Amino acid sequence: MLDTPDISGGLSRFLAGRTYAVLSARDRKGRLWVAPLGGDPGFLEVLSPTRLRVHAAPAAGDPLHGLPADRPAGLLVIEYGIRRRVRINGRLLAASSSSLDIEVSEAYGNCPQYIPPRALVPVADGRPETPAAPEERAELTAADRALITSADTFVLGTSHATRGNDASHRGGPPGFVHVDHTGTSLTWPDYPGNNLFNSFGNLALDPAAALLFGDFTTGTTLQLTGTAEVLWNQPHHAGQAQTAPDTGRVVVFHLAAAVTGPPLPVQLPTSRRVAEVSP
Repeated sequence: MLDTPDISGGLSRFLAGRTYAVLSARDRKGRLWVAPLGGDPGFLEVLSPTRLRVHAAPAAGDPLHGLPADRPAGLLVIEYGIRRRVRINGRLLAASSSSLDIEVSEAYGNCPQYIPPRALVPVADGRPETPAAPEERAELTAADRALITSADTFVLGTSHATRGNDASHRGGPPGFVHVDHTGTSLTWPDYPGNNLFNSFGNLALDPAAALLFGDFTTGTTLQLTGTAEVLWNQPHHAGQAQTAPDTGRVVVFHLAAAVTGPPLPVQLPTSRRVAEVSP
């Protein structure tokens, strides 16, 4: 992590070539959500070493649509094809229907572990629009369950009272996220990564959490808000896929609201998931 953030230089060149990012922020009711953002290369524009302009904003139907400025914002910029990700946290200085300006307070990269190698391209046109106002539900549907249990990647949003919001990637074999029988809580094992424990530190102080699941073939998204806790000295759930060492750490997410959000802004270049690249 950088004491003095600087998104110029090599980081600026990385950002300039990306087409996908995920925003972590609170809505007008104070609930934490994570929202997908995307565009052609160049939609992430570095204005200065500490200021980033995102030429995109949460779409209609997203819980963060119409997000006002002057609030914490976390950004995960991820490139599945080369298995690289950068986290940028700061404050939203300006917001419109087409752009966001973020004053950066933290910027750092994470290891490539558990990022599934996948070539993605921006969506041109043709996907159905979502309602202007998201329809919330208090428990998961059968379709929600199917999306979650088939996922090998999702985004976790967390929050800190003084350091702001954060978005981080979580990955594993399909089935590594377990949905309980009530459809109101999710569990996943914490696989060993870079051992920074940023998300864990946030959850220890503020249990607010948000999740984003997506299908890169159909564009379907699932946005969840609620709370999460880390259970220590716990084995993986008996039904979960286990291809990594059992660390004894398990995260439990308690659902407050679920939304089928706008379609993902990126997709596989073919209609099949076999369009993947080597790490």
